Amino acid sequence: MTTPRVHSRSPGRLLTALCALGLALGVAAPAHAVTQDGRNPARPSLSSPSSATPDIVESTRRGGRSVALTFDDGPDPRNTPRLLAVLREHRARAVFCLWGDHVRQHPGLVRRIAAEGHTLCNHTMHHDDMGDWSPEEVRADLLETNAAIREAVPHARIPYFRAPYGSWGQTPGVAADLGMQPLGWSLVVEDWAPPGTDELVRRLEEGVAPRSVVLLHDGGGDRGQTVEAVARVVPALKADGWHFTLPARRGR
Repeated sequence: MTTPRVHSRSPGRLLTALCALGLALGVAAPAHAVTQDGRNPARPSLSSPSSATPDIVESTRRGGRSVALTFDDGPDPRNTPRLLAVLREHRARAVFCLWGDHVRQHPGLVRRIAAEGHTLCNHTMHHDDMGDWSPEEVRADLLETNAAIREAVPHARIPYFRAPYGSWGQTPGVAADLGMQPLGWSLVVEDWAPPGTDELVRRLEEGVAPRSVVLLHDGGGDRGQTVEAVARVVPALKADGWHFTLPARRGR
């Protein structure tokens, strides 16, 4: 896990105060200004207003026995290709929450993820804890991460954002303003501290519920147990009538 960076937040607070003063005097906010919740009142959203909300989604877009698999911290040259092979074999789609530094190290894997029909998610550039970052700092990081992803996959769709450590702070409003739905989870099996493949399988099979969004990892460490567990659970769930889909695209 990375150590959170220390950031100065006073410029963001000053900018927000100046924007509020300008609005009170009837002066339009500058194009780069953002409100306290991370939204820019003077600049239209980068997507349609209905495409994303600041609400953190924790369920699938489909009802019934549906489940969304999400994988954080990749791409990883050891385990992402193995995981992709498992998903391809069983015709299951997933969301890959990409760590920007790893994207720049392994752009070919990002291209493969997209080419095989999976959905991309912004998981920040350096996997920092953004819980106390200003909206301006968050926006700069998210834009840099999106740029890194699109260097690998030009014009890539990036419909989701997930905050490292689940430390959301100001990120939901900023992400929504950039057209990305904040993506949470409803089932976590703690595969970052591998308990053994059998235990991961048990946690997945016992924990999955209709419309679950499952938090897993393909990067950030040795994820061999995760790959092995997915290889066992996916076909078992499919045989039991479950289908794999995407998380909801809007909150509430």
